[in-house]
Amino acid sequence: MAVVVDQTIPFSLPSLDLHNSQRWNQLLPLIRPSLKVVRTAKDHALLVDVALAKSIFVHIAAVGTTGAFSSKLLDDRNVTAIVTGQTGAGLPTPSDIRDAMRSAGAVKDQAVVVARAGKKRRVEMHGKDLVEVEAGGELELDHILHLLANATESCRKSIQDVTELLKLFMENASTAHSKFHVEKAGGKPAVLQSEGTAGFEKAKHAVERDLKHAMKAHSAQESEVTYSVHYSDVNGLSRLENYIIAGEIAQYLESQSIPYRLSHSTIVDHSDAARGFSISICPIPTRYLAAQPKPHQHEPTSTQDDTALQQTLSQSKPRITFHDAEIRQRIKSGCAAVISAEPTITEYDTIVGDGDCGYTLRDGAKQVLAFIQTRDLTHLPETLAQLVGELEVNMGGTSGALYCIYLTALASALATETTVAAALKEALGQLMKYTRARLGDRTMMDALIPFVDTLSRTGDVGQAVREMREGVEGTKTMEASLGRSAYLDESATRGCRIRGLMGCWFCCGGWRRFDRKILLNAIAKPGGYRQVPLNASPMSFSRIASHFWYGVY
Repeated sequence: MAVVVDQTIPFSLPSLDLHNSQRWNQLLPLIRPSLKVVRTAKDHALLVDVALAKSIFVHIAAVGTTGAFSSKLLDDRNVTAIVTGQTGAGLPTPSDIRDAMRSAGAVKDQAVVVARAGKKRRVEMHGKDLVEVEAGGELELDHILHLLANATESCRKSIQDVTELLKLFMENASTAHSKFHVEKAGGKPAVLQSEGTAGFEKAKHAVERDLKHAMKAHSAQESEVTYSVHYSDVNGLSRLENYIIAGEIAQYLESQSIPYRLSHSTIVDHSDAARGFSISICPIPTRYLAAQPKPHQHEPTSTQDDTALQQTLSQSKPRITFHDAEIRQRIKSGCAAVISAEPTITEYDTIVGDGDCGYTLRDGAKQVLAFIQTRDLTHLPETLAQLVGELEVNMGGTSGALYCIYLTALASALATETTVAAALKEALGQLMKYTRARLGDRTMMDALIPFVDTLSRTGDVGQAVREMREGVEGTKTMEASLGRSAYLDESATRGCRIRGLMGCWFCCGGWRRFDRKILLNAIAKPGGYRQVPLNASPMSFSRIASHFWYGVY
């Protein structure tokens, strides 16, 4: 798992034309079909959600920052109207926006709140049924949208209560920001936070520092409150990284016995390409906002399934004879090759992925080596099933999950098939039930399938390796249709072989003695990835970023 410090944008900003409000007026209705383009009396365009016409609550109109719409505006179904531009002298006034919402039939007698991001916080009344609120930036705007959507029903029905809620937010909200930096602090990757630069150790520590900074302003609360906590990932952290941040926030608040309601959005900031996250906190009286219920404790069931599989395998009598010394040597050779090739794999993944594939495979190989030290490999099916249980916990990434699926199927197949080749074929068939990837999709399957099919058909390991190598070479000119590479322009990956060859070390490296020279010759010949233009800056970003979240595990 890794955080890429620099933005990964497969298309240039001019080609995306994100700052063209007319473009958003066309795109947003495709995302939410109930949005209709409505013209104000002064011929301004805004998007009105006609599906909310019968809402009994105060309506929300949000003014977005053109070219940087957060996920709140894109996904929130409680926003009745969206204004796709907020620069220039000809902006619609709050009254213009309300009147246009009424003309579209989305608003009848209900009150309207017009929310926008700005440089200062303010709440302004425009009559008894119209309120304008300006937040101090996109983070606070998203937080306000969350508050307005999750306040108590009685609050959401009353413009007076909504106005009071907004005033409380303006007076009490506090924020903290973290940005990943390419420099180092104390020999560790640096995180620029509200209280200065700190060396990164774990996500837990970075989140706690931000929470403590933001909570300083709320140390003494005399009345019953719910802490409204909103965090935004900036410039696109992965879904897993967002889950980690949310988990750390929740654990910290629960450890302090703080009642809270947590929400999230994604913000794009083209003025600063660095990635990071921001947190906004505000104590809200419980009459306006109720705390969210605590989640149920997770009760894992996989351990029972793994135990049952291991018991079944331990009672079976495999039809293949396994020799401990031979198998141990082959596994050690394959793992050593993967560990040695980590820099090469990481460099490939810097171009076509998120920079963590090398570390994922290296750590998986180390886990295998540690695991087999005290195991009897003559009972290979049972031992392999036990190994999967270890890898499920300690090996991250999407590839880690795929390897575990494959190895679980392989453990069962080795207990029933008459040859290793047949077992590999059976495991491949099981894996293909869980992934749509096939030959030609520019994934690890372009290496795995030729190896397994050829070995199963001919029994010749050498020929199987040659077929696998040809499959890897073929990916140099292949356009990805699945995986992270599919999000990149074809020109960005042209000439770069897939990293998936390394995924084959479990099967190939385990049954034929692979050394470092063979692996590197297979994937790193002159004219491979080095044909892709690569300057030092993105490389240094990725190398540092690859360590950022490693401390989480």
